[in-house]
Amino acid sequence: MDQFMGWITENQDLIVSYVIKFIVAILILIIGKMIANSVAKLLGRGMTKKGVDGAVISFLSAIVKSVIFIAAVLMALSQVGVQTTSFIAILGAAGLAIGLSLQGSLSNMASGVLIIMFRPFRAGEYVDAGGVSGTVNEVNIFQTVLKTPDNKVVYVPNAQITGQPITNYSREDTRRVDLLIGVSYDADLHKTKEVLESVLKAEKRLLKEPAWNIQVHALNNSSVDFIVRPWVNSTDYWPVYWDLMREIKIALDKNDIGIPYPQMDVHLFKQASQD
Repeated sequence: MDQFMGWITENQDLIVSYVIKFIVAILILIIGKMIANSVAKLLGRGMTKKGVDGAVISFLSAIVKSVIFIAAVLMALSQVGVQTTSFIAILGAAGLAIGLSLQGSLSNMASGVLIIMFRPFRAGEYVDAGGVSGTVNEVNIFQTVLKTPDNKVVYVPNAQITGQPITNYSREDTRRVDLLIGVSYDADLHKTKEVLESVLKAEKRLLKEPAWNIQVHALNNSSVDFIVRPWVNSTDYWPVYWDLMREIKIALDKNDIGIPYPQMDVHLFKQASQD
């Protein structure tokens, strides 16, 4: 006992130093945990105000909280004299191995977070994304669910979507209908334009602003091409498109304006026989 007390007396300064370092390490852990929780809560509130999906909020908040707390643990270990270099190397190697093994899944997860955060499309919108056209049913962390016009459900990996251009057909309230109408070179161009305008005037779903545009667009090999470009509400796009195509054909036929089609002239030559 005397020897123990003597050792304590001799090493009093060292013991006090270690006790202080231990207390500081505990304080670092406590403060680090408080900071991690606070930052995670602030991040969650900010994303909630922006309308970010709840699954993404919880996912990102957990990652931020874990990263901050791991940093606090490493600082606490360093405070008590533990060499953290080896721990960092082990964590780095483990992270690299996990990242390589889950490369595709992590890529889809990161892409899902980006989709939900930046909202290039929402549920119910018709889009062309990842090479698939359809109505968005659901956006998950790993994949986006689209329903095609013929009622097929397609699960598209999120990385495939963010790696290609995204076309959102439903985001704007109005769309322009682009029609290309070819008529014969014998047709009267002024009369053709009047006929096309009469068809547009009869269609009540067309918008007055922006005004429609009818112009001669190109002189092709067998036809004179007109562009017909009216504006409609996005919800009326396809019904108006189909109805205009039908009514334009009927109107051109009534006015004897020909619509050319590919033709091939075959000339036969008879070679005189030789006796």
